[in-house]
Amino acid sequence: MPVIRTNRLILRLPEMSDHVQWAQVRRNGEDFLRVWEPNWATDHFSRKAFRARVSWAARARDEGRALPLFLIRRTDRQFMGAITLDNIRRGPAQIGQVGYWIGPDFSRQGYMSEALNALVEHAFTSLDLSRIEAACLPENSPSRGLLEKCGFRYEGVARSYLQIAGRWRNHVLYANLRWDRRASSEPEGML
Repeated sequence: MPVIRTNRLILRLPEMSDHVQWAQVRRNGEDFLRVWEPNWATDHFSRKAFRARVSWAARARDEGRALPLFLIRRTDRQFMGAITLDNIRRGPAQIGQVGYWIGPDFSRQGYMSEALNALVEHAFTSLDLSRIEAACLPENSPSRGLLEKCGFRYEGVARSYLQIAGRWRNHVLYANLRWDRRASSEPEGML
């Protein structure tokens, strides 16, 4: 099982024993999280739905399609959020997409930048990916700042990219390339 360790975090696959803490962080942060995410299923917090999440994570990792990781604080084993490298494509592309969330009690403390930097490094070195993509809502300034701080470059806008809170929403697109680790928040001209 892949485990990525940073100074303050352990990034690992979800386990059934995480259900109680996961549900607590999600419930406590519901208002904070729902505005940035697709609609939650009616059984979102159920043990059965969480079991499906754990099974999907292991299967996706085994098949090389995704690497869904939970953020666990090293000092007290507190679950804080999740980060997923998803839609991994091999062959000439060597691309993956990253998505993440963190509970409001743990946000704005550098945990997610630590996790994102570690996952990008793992993707470029251990998984031999060449490009990591990310997308977020244009008004999500904290997420945009995180991506830019972690070396992602702004690439443009995808119209009606995802359904967020029940509505099709435009997203700003970012990418981090293995061969060009310099960050820029400025749009680049057309080649």
